[in-house]
Amino acid sequence: MKHLKIVLVLAIAANVWECGDTKFGGEKGEISPRRRRCYDGSLPKRLKKRDRKLSLDSGSGSEVCHRLYPRVSCCPNRRAAFQILHRRDARTFSTNNTECSRLLEELRCARCSPNAQMLFHTPNGAAAVPSREPDLPLLCHDYCREFYYTCRGHVPELFQADVDEFCQYYSRRDGGLCFPDFQRVRRPDSNYLGDEKIEDINRKHKHNCYCVQEVLSELRQPVGVVHCGDGSHRLFILEKEGFVRILSHTMELLKDPFLDIHKLVQSGMKAGDERGLLSLAFHPNYRKNGKLYVSYTTNQERWAIGPHDHILRVVEYTVSRKNPNQVDTRTVRVLMEVAELHRKHLGGQLLFSPDGLLHIFLGDGMITLDDMEEMDGLSDFTGAALRVDVDTDSCASPYTIPKNNPYFNSTNQPPEIFAHGLHDPGRCAVDRHHADTNGSLLILCTDSSGRNTSTGRVLQLVKGKDYENEPSIFDLKSTVISTPVGGFIYRGCQSRRLYGSYVFGDRNGNLQVLQRSGGERPWQEKTLCLGSSTSCGASLTGHILGFGEDELGEVYILTSSKSMAQSHSGKLYKLLDPKRPPVPKECRRPVEAPEMLSSPCSRQCKNGHCTPTGICCCSPGWEGPFCRVAKCEPVCRNGGVCVEPSKCLCKSGFSGAQCEKGERGSEQAEGDKNKDGILDHLIDMTSYLLDLTSYIV
Repeated sequence: MKHLKIVLVLAIAANVWECGDTKFGGEKGEISPRRRRCYDGSLPKRLKKRDRKLSLDSGSGSEVCHRLYPRVSCCPNRRAAFQILHRRDARTFSTNNTECSRLLEELRCARCSPNAQMLFHTPNGAAAVPSREPDLPLLCHDYCREFYYTCRGHVPELFQADVDEFCQYYSRRDGGLCFPDFQRVRRPDSNYLGDEKIEDINRKHKHNCYCVQEVLSELRQPVGVVHCGDGSHRLFILEKEGFVRILSHTMELLKDPFLDIHKLVQSGMKAGDERGLLSLAFHPNYRKNGKLYVSYTTNQERWAIGPHDHILRVVEYTVSRKNPNQVDTRTVRVLMEVAELHRKHLGGQLLFSPDGLLHIFLGDGMITLDDMEEMDGLSDFTGAALRVDVDTDSCASPYTIPKNNPYFNSTNQPPEIFAHGLHDPGRCAVDRHHADTNGSLLILCTDSSGRNTSTGRVLQLVKGKDYENEPSIFDLKSTVISTPVGGFIYRGCQSRRLYGSYVFGDRNGNLQVLQRSGGERPWQEKTLCLGSSTSCGASLTGHILGFGEDELGEVYILTSSKSMAQSHSGKLYKLLDPKRPPVPKECRRPVEAPEMLSSPCSRQCKNGHCTPTGICCCSPGWEGPFCRVAKCEPVCRNGGVCVEPSKCLCKSGFSGAQCEKGERGSEQAEGDKNKDGILDHLIDMTSYLLDLTSYIV
């Protein structure tokens, strides 16, 4: 009887196995993709302790696969993971963009997953592309959108459809296994956390506070902190007076400024005067083209006529060819200039979205309708968010207008406008990991509720909207908060509780967060509690001047105890979760030394400037493929060579601006014969070398 029970149990188990195969879509006897299987159908292997330690301590290269799968993997050793990352077909898609390269490495490592067979099959069990091996695993829907918006401008051959069509093909929304969702269940320390996981963590730690760590002090009116995304983990600190300083990954403040334009910047000294250096944004492809964009206020100069108080200027610079820690100020190129009447509500923030477009946020300048009638020039940009494309080959214009801008074909509004009706945008943030419900970018901004009020609001910027009439997603109470200061949507790794939250504050030092919710209100506001100096070791002091973000997505806070620009009371703090280590092992990233510009344009274009796409635009008086040939108008005569713009090198016996005058005298003809031959030879050699270098790539 006992043996009969055992036989019945085995028969039932076999029947369940076969039914499971049939239900999934496989045939009887087929290996069930529900079980952990490698891509070729073999069983994954449990990593040894030595390999586990490698997965935690590793920083780059093939070790990224061991970081993703530290216990069970289809790549049980470094060599197998290396082969996965460097297969010929795995290198089909590549890019110089740091963030996109990180995602591509993660996706290649999906073949090391113990669930690889499931990840590279569609829900009906067939291969994603029957005619060949699939390029991508089945992606979770939010990760698919992140991958699309991050890599669309850098791997165009992969994205031949819009985001909805792309993710309809490559993503999975039926509740089955997808990349990287399996990590959310098996690895709670993963960087990618779903909204459900966030809510669970928030309920668990509802009453806990956060801490701040003082990173740097004695700064002069810091207004922003940004990173360049080149893997160096440098922080670039903007000081209102016109300096940008570098904080290295070792927390050392470099002596020489990265950018010094204090002679151009007109900064305000009194409280409430917003003039000065306003914003800095690095091009998404900065590592290759070295482009950065700066906005600042300057005096009237060319705008002497009219009631304007100052000009808000947006310019392009290129980093030095010889020093990656310094900007070459000779490469300046003006994008736009906006005449402004008052010294408040200026805006001026620059922001690159994941689609590679530059957004420029401008305040209303507190101007009235009467002021508008007196303003001329670029006053139509007042109180608007602009969107332009700086990746243009045109040497005549520094940017082009995206065709999907809401007013691209309008005769009433400037085509640069993306949205309008803003009053005093106090910094905006774009979520680089998630889009909104319509599939467009999620951009959140703090703003004042009106032209002459300090009450604030938080806006979700949508293309073509007029925010004079559109409702905000959250209104700040004037009795609790002062002038709002916008922050960032936290996508760091150190705090799982803050993941996906919009962190912002006000000048009085109050911090708040907005978190997604599933109820009638899509966003819920909470006060961000900061622990005391006793429990945290440091406390936030002074007025909040701005927020910053590093390459890992961690948030920084800038404060100052005084309003005068000359004071050195500015401090930089880092926001930390006391329940976690300051730098958890799974959050560590390799540090790469900043590299010199290596593109052909940056090496060869010495008498002009390079566009972000690598076209050499010649300065006046120069021409040729890399601006190596000087132009002389009128042209040099009598065999003279143009060596500099409008400057001829004449043969002996000739002079003048175009070598038009003959000076050979009869008494010196014989004496200068040998000298003339040598000089003529040098002239011919100079001409030959100039022609040769003009066409060397």
